[in-house]
Amino acid sequence: MVIDGNAEIELRLLIEAIYLKYNYDFRDYSGASLRRRVRHALVQFGCPTITALQEQILHRPSAFMQLLQYLTIPVSEMFRDPGYFLALREQVVPLLRTYPSVKIWVAGCSTGEEVYSLAILLREEGLLERTILYATDINPLSLEKAERGIFALDNLRTYTRNYQKAGGQCALSDYYTAAYEGALFDKSLRENIIFADHSLATDSVFSETQLISCRNVLIYFNKTLQDRAFGLFHESLCHRGFLGLGSKESLDFSSYAKRFDPVDRPQRIFRKS
Repeated sequence: MVIDGNAEIELRLLIEAIYLKYNYDFRDYSGASLRRRVRHALVQFGCPTITALQEQILHRPSAFMQLLQYLTIPVSEMFRDPGYFLALREQVVPLLRTYPSVKIWVAGCSTGEEVYSLAILLREEGLLERTILYATDINPLSLEKAERGIFALDNLRTYTRNYQKAGGQCALSDYYTAAYEGALFDKSLRENIIFADHSLATDSVFSETQLISCRNVLIYFNKTLQDRAFGLFHESLCHRGFLGLGSKESLDFSSYAKRFDPVDRPQRIFRKS
């Protein structure tokens, strides 16, 4: 299904309608990304036009919640990009140990794979008990799934391989039980995780943190929204706090480029100047 010139107007009206009706702000998301996601949603909803889709989501909140699953792409995996987690283990954790207590913000946590990966890493490094992890996302269904801590057994082979490459000190199977047709992760890993709704587009800072991990989220934002997010991160981080980004994300062309120093540029780990 092609989004033509008229449909571009319809798309803008849809995004504005979502903001006005539900207070979800996609107005500064990447246009190419939104077009791709809405095109897919049109097929799934069986709608011939974006206007028809807009009519559904305005009159049926359940339809909006369905659409939100396409707009936010809740996809992740445990220890994704293992080199990133190995760099955290070797270069960031030793400095986190110098704090009496640690706060970490996983922004755009999706269904929770990354925050559980961090909890496991911190457990192995003896830091989890004095750490609070804030796991935030705009998608309530993703947050519910993350809080349950159950992941598909089919993915565990990949997760285990990632964990080993990330410097894992045990067997990943030590942290979960096969149950409910999935892998149920140890509830003790969740005791220090606070799951919360938070939008990088509309919300403000809620806590001072020593590390922020926001990976594979900013690639879906335009430059204006990326700068807003970097501003939130800079404000939230303590003096010389750490920021981790996704493998295709960069501070280089943002207005905050000079406010962070690279710690491990290939792994996209930076430190507040």
